[in-house]
Amino acid sequence: MKFFSATARAGLMLLIPVLGTAATAAEKQYGPGVTDTEIKIGNIMAYSGPASGYGTIGKAEAAYFATINDRGGINGRKINFISRDDGYSPPKTVEVARQLVEQEQVLLLFSNLGTPTNLAIRGYMNERKVPQLSIISGADTFNDPEHFPWTAPALASYHLEGSIYGRYISKNLPDAKIAVLYQNDDFGKDKLLGLRQGLGDKADKLIVATQSYETTDPTVDSQILSLRASGANVLFVAALAKIHAQAIRKVYDIGWKPTYFVDLGGQSLKAVLQPAGVEKAVGLISATWNKSVTDPQWRDDPEYKEWLAWMKEYNPSGDISDDLNAGGYQLGHFMAHVLEACGNDLTRENVMKQAASLQGYRLPLFLPGVVMSNSPHDYEAIKQMQLTKFDGSAWKLFGELISGVSN
Repeated sequence: MKFFSATARAGLMLLIPVLGTAATAAEKQYGPGVTDTEIKIGNIMAYSGPASGYGTIGKAEAAYFATINDRGGINGRKINFISRDDGYSPPKTVEVARQLVEQEQVLLLFSNLGTPTNLAIRGYMNERKVPQLSIISGADTFNDPEHFPWTAPALASYHLEGSIYGRYISKNLPDAKIAVLYQNDDFGKDKLLGLRQGLGDKADKLIVATQSYETTDPTVDSQILSLRASGANVLFVAALAKIHAQAIRKVYDIGWKPTYFVDLGGQSLKAVLQPAGVEKAVGLISATWNKSVTDPQWRDDPEYKEWLAWMKEYNPSGDISDDLNAGGYQLGHFMAHVLEACGNDLTRENVMKQAASLQGYRLPLFLPGVVMSNSPHDYEAIKQMQLTKFDGSAWKLFGELISGVSN
């Protein structure tokens, strides 16, 4: 074995720190909004306007990131979560997105609410090559990595959700006459298309009436009256929280008793069922991939207990009976996972790479058997749901976990 001379050893000892520093520096790659101590994340939420009921999600996300920061951040970097209100108004969304990207210089936009609002900025985000990550929409148009590689959804496909209701109706309600109320945009239309897909060749026969609404409509009373007049005995509503509450009240008040399906947006106890009157919501059917925090069966579940402890410490003003608080907690957990996976390569390109590399990843409060899996060619990560029914105090699961594809 040969040994270095004293001079060579001294020279080598001087060189090692230099190489180490260079290697460390080379390993660190930062996009806008990232330093050795901070990661800037932008968020656009409806804290006002027709979708303000979902603002709870943004507040829960902010609380979750405060938790992360108290525990040392992501690889030593604190998250600077900048959440702005757009009132669920697409022109305002455009304005706010530009502020966050160009003035605040955020690394990415995360968990923006809504289909029309996210569509309004999708072109801009992809032109600027800024991640539009975990958007709160399941519209199929957002799962298009070939044409819009910087935009990825957080929710299961609206097609998948709608098809689950259609398949259930087709199998279990042979005498169904279906009426549909839907929002007049890609959000509502995708759920209607999914419903038709689930009904299969029976769709034209079973769907006897459809009515749409605009987000600017003050009420949907006239639509509900028109749908009842069709003679329908099944009702499916795909709407915002405010509209869901109005529809539930009106259906109850006029004495109409259809088998009533609400989409995922109609499940919130705080934003929908309590404003409508929980006694008027008994029997509603929906679908989910999460453990509802209203369901007593999860009271001894370790994930529920951990979430409850977190709520009491970091989100004490939040309602522990509101599943939207659980949703914000999950989304924050997902964002932290992606950033952790990025390591010191916190570029926009690597954020998208890590977010589209999920294989069997499970978030807390997912139903048993539900996982997230996606790829650079298919951004839709959640493909499993289960039916659930509201009993006047809680959502109770029934049937089996249903797996499928969006279309």
